[in-house]
Amino acid sequence: MKTKSKIIVSITGASGSIYAKVLLDKLTQLMPQIEQVGVVMSDNAKDVWKHELGNEDYQHYSEFTFYDKNNFYAPFASGSAKYTTMIVCPCSMGTMARIASGISNDLTTRAADVILKERRKLILMIRDTPYSLVHINNMQILTQAGGIICPATPSFYSKPQTFEELAATVVDRVLDLSGLEINSYRWSE
Repeated sequence: MKTKSKIIVSITGASGSIYAKVLLDKLTQLMPQIEQVGVVMSDNAKDVWKHELGNEDYQHYSEFTFYDKNNFYAPFASGSAKYTTMIVCPCSMGTMARIASGISNDLTTRAADVILKERRKLILMIRDTPYSLVHINNMQILTQAGGIICPATPSFYSKPQTFEELAATVVDRVLDLSGLEINSYRWSE
């Protein structure tokens, strides 16, 4: 029997709250495969969510444990808690830069540092565009350290009809990368 995943979701203040919402919705549906989900949201993430989605529905995911962005007592601030995957969705360029530089100044960057040092799965769903050379160099550093850069670039071959379906084209890819079994559109199937 497959071991259940322990997942960290960090939501930063980058534009793209729809991706975070779709991710949380899909993780809710996948709970039979998951032991635990810990969520960290920055203050900017909450503001952007309210602005872009017009609500504060992030408060209604009772199946997950939410942690303050500065709570270094959260279990995943240590490798001994054995969280298997961390998804930063959406990931701001500032967060990516701090992770690439090893700056652990909040729970998101500390958890990412732990995931990388333990050789577990770190997935950064970067949202900003275009990329500067600084961004590209940070992506290279993180990729060489074992992280996965998954830009929030939707696909269209499944013919998405809503914003949620469009966001799901990226979120489903992230869930695949996480090792979770999902029912998703597959090319040529």
